[in-house]
Amino acid sequence: MIVGELRRDRPWATLRRSAIKVPEVTAAFWVTKGLTTGMGESASDYLVHRLPPAVAVGLGGIALTAALMLQFAVRRYLPWVYWLTVAMVGVFGTMAADVVHIGLGVPYFVSSAFFALALAVIFGSWLATERTLSIHSVYTRRREAFYWAAVMATFALGTAAGDMTAVTFHLGYLSSGVMFAVVIAIPALAHWRLGLNAIFAFWFAYIATRPLGASFADWMGVSHARGGLALGSGPVSLALAVLIVGFVAYLAVTGDDAPRDGGGDALPGPGAVRTGQPLPTPIQRAGRHRAARHR
Repeated sequence: MIVGELRRDRPWATLRRSAIKVPEVTAAFWVTKGLTTGMGESASDYLVHRLPPAVAVGLGGIALTAALMLQFAVRRYLPWVYWLTVAMVGVFGTMAADVVHIGLGVPYFVSSAFFALALAVIFGSWLATERTLSIHSVYTRRREAFYWAAVMATFALGTAAGDMTAVTFHLGYLSSGVMFAVVIAIPALAHWRLGLNAIFAFWFAYIATRPLGASFADWMGVSHARGGLALGSGPVSLALAVLIVGFVAYLAVTGDDAPRDGGGDALPGPGAVRTGQPLPTPIQRAGRHRAARHR
């Protein structure tokens, strides 16, 4: 009986899985995300010092646009497309935050507050429109647009916040990195031990990964006079890029972060996919997974 229900409802599940283009959150997800934040920081620094700033920002914008177009064009989650887009967001997000501070002379505290407000507006609009901020519910174009807008805002916010603690508050890059390592542990422990909402915990940690990775990348790249290891932004960005390629290749081969049919924390909203099948309850989903294992 349960197997028959699984087969009848499979068109809904298949459509939902094929439309979700956001990876499952695993340990590899967080490691790769952290590497992209550091690479974005160091690559941005390298480009703006080797090219005229306007040219560097323009090239970064073109690369980001191309990556986003590719991500929206594919029909399913592809690790190399998704992480290429995240990496380009990292590079351009750093440039955007630096332009606001260096080009326009806006203090880091003000730019951090501005990007935090922008992120709050994106989250508020997303929640009001779709009734959920869960990444497991990103199976429509509109939700995907909200998702990438939020990702870009988190990168810009994280860049400004990391520079604010390191420069404005005079903590230095290494101390800032250690501080954000402690900060990112807060939502993980709160979710594990205190039952913190999973969606809130995810986005809390996602925001914190940006200043965490960027602070350590800056620490490795900047001169001894600025408290760094003086390895140079070019070598640091190249080393991080190689590590990212390695992790993405691992994910592509193993499918460790392939989207799974789940999303129990996602409420159906106005943009939800409708296939004529009712949304399964958590008990039904559990029964289907048990049936699938015994087939």
